[in-house]
Amino acid sequence: MKGLLYEMLRSAKTGSSKSTWKVLIMDKLTVKIMSYACKMADITQEGVSLVEDIFRRRQPLPSMDAIYFIQPTKENVIMFLSDMSGKSPLYKNSPVSKELVGHIKKDSSVLPRIGALREMNLEFFAIDSQGFITDHERALEDLFGDEETSRRGDAVLNVMASRIATVFASLREFPSVRYRAAKSLDASTMTTLRDLIPTKLAAGIWNCLAKHKQSIENFPQTETCELLILDRSIDQIAPIIHEWTYDAMCHDLLNMEGNKYVHVIPSKSGGQPEKKDVLLEEHDPIWLELRHAHIADASERLHDKMTNFLSKNKAAQLQHGKRDGGELSTRDLQKMVQALPQYSEQIDKLSLHVEIARKINDLIREQGLRELGQLEQDLVFGDAGMKDVIKYLSTQEEASREGKLRLLMILATIYPEKFEGEKGQNLMKLAKLSSDDMSAVNNMRLLGSAVDAKKNAPGGFTLKFDLHKKKRAVRKERQEEAAWQLSRFYPMIEELVEKLSKGELPKEDFPCMNDPSPSFHGSTSLSSAASSSQGQAAQSMRSRRTPTWAKPRGSDDGYSSDSVLRHASSDFKKMGQRIFVFIVGGATRSELKVCHKLTTKLKREVILGSTSLDDPPQFITKLKLLTANELSIDDLQI
Repeated sequence: MKGLLYEMLRSAKTGSSKSTWKVLIMDKLTVKIMSYACKMADITQEGVSLVEDIFRRRQPLPSMDAIYFIQPTKENVIMFLSDMSGKSPLYKNSPVSKELVGHIKKDSSVLPRIGALREMNLEFFAIDSQGFITDHERALEDLFGDEETSRRGDAVLNVMASRIATVFASLREFPSVRYRAAKSLDASTMTTLRDLIPTKLAAGIWNCLAKHKQSIENFPQTETCELLILDRSIDQIAPIIHEWTYDAMCHDLLNMEGNKYVHVIPSKSGGQPEKKDVLLEEHDPIWLELRHAHIADASERLHDKMTNFLSKNKAAQLQHGKRDGGELSTRDLQKMVQALPQYSEQIDKLSLHVEIARKINDLIREQGLRELGQLEQDLVFGDAGMKDVIKYLSTQEEASREGKLRLLMILATIYPEKFEGEKGQNLMKLAKLSSDDMSAVNNMRLLGSAVDAKKNAPGGFTLKFDLHKKKRAVRKERQEEAAWQLSRFYPMIEELVEKLSKGELPKEDFPCMNDPSPSFHGSTSLSSAASSSQGQAAQSMRSRRTPTWAKPRGSDDGYSSDSVLRHASSDFKKMGQRIFVFIVGGATRSELKVCHKLTTKLKREVILGSTSLDDPPQFITKLKLLTANELSIDDLQI
């Protein structure tokens, strides 16, 4: 995505212009697309000196070339025509209707001034080198809520389908489209919009792709990759359970705004500490190395990095020698390094991550998260039951309100009958939760289908178990050994993507919109499944010149500080066809981590798409909104 945007910015010729600088004019949506992929410094480097909003009054700059990166709407075209001055390449982020092109052609005075008109097909937002969102923050409310209407739901799904299709258009990929089928109890059971979300979205994407096949030059005519469409009901636990990776802990515990962390830097003169906004993103090599590591592993590796830095630094060794011996703590090491101004540039990022890891470990201790995390995972794997939860709620009075709420939400998913009638009220009182909090627990039933709701009424949760069994497991133990405590849990998409790659995903549960050609890797023949499992999948029609679908320009692969990822990056050219997974209703950081993990394991690039990327507090707030008709997201806080 970043490469396509750079290509757009470079394409404005400045040879005949009096100025070497360009103006970039965007609308509300394209500003957001650009901000997800590029920083202002990146845009400036490409010769853009000014970024303007198309709907705001602007100072005329007739001596400068302009690039218009806008949606193909009538309002935008009218604004474009009204302020045309000088030679201006015009870029649309999605297909342009003939009517709008005709509208531009009618103005004969404007045509000579347009340097180029091109459809960019970029109506998605890159959140990661292997992740994107369609920016539908209210998808849960619009599609799963009590007040959901078919008309509004269809409108949301149509926009969603169009945006997802631009991902494939920009990559020149044509997918085999699989989706989770609606399950019907019998012929008399009426399916609802919630049941049909993946089906309708698959149909919408297929319609958009059919148009792309006809209209986009060099668009593949046969399948080059696989797309699996799911919704949040496929795994109700992943958005709630505590995930113990460095990335997930940062966003769960530190009240970050997006990827922005406020770094407090002590004053060297003894004055007030300085506050600095820092972005935790892929350009930071330490973040890239540690983001998917268990927090305990990340902390150990940071301590080792700091120790190694000091051991190789003569000035630091002198300072160390002045001390009275004994092993230094990570905080001592950090203070020592900060006293060496000549090395400040090298150590800034390391010092930042040491502080973040320390804060997270302090919060884990203060909130008793190890005990809570162990109980959560024991519940999921069937090693704990109702009695263990009651014991925890009765004895751990210091546990946070949010921690207890998340525990009850996991319990409700596994034991829905325990929340019927007075039982639910008693659990609420024991946990000292408000009725507002309990609405999040009760609203989890809305993530199930009408069929499952009938079977499990009145709880309405989707998972089915022997109700007489005292302890139930919703995950099977994986053969892989968990290197760290509390790292047993895995999202359901890990299992589904592995089955899809092997050709073992059942077609009755996950039908295909298009019957792939016999040579397509996704065929469920035994020979195809065997070749897939050996990592020799058929190659995509596209060249593998770049290792990831959204690799930043000028990158050295970004894996210089991580030997595992460095070795993985060298294999990208040997990879088979891509796998795309799209989850309606929000994805989690654990699911994004799984896509990175499976890319190496399956030797196929796995890309995660969703309506939004939600951390547990955001997801719980959205669940509360499903039955809060008069409230907005701003009214509810976790």
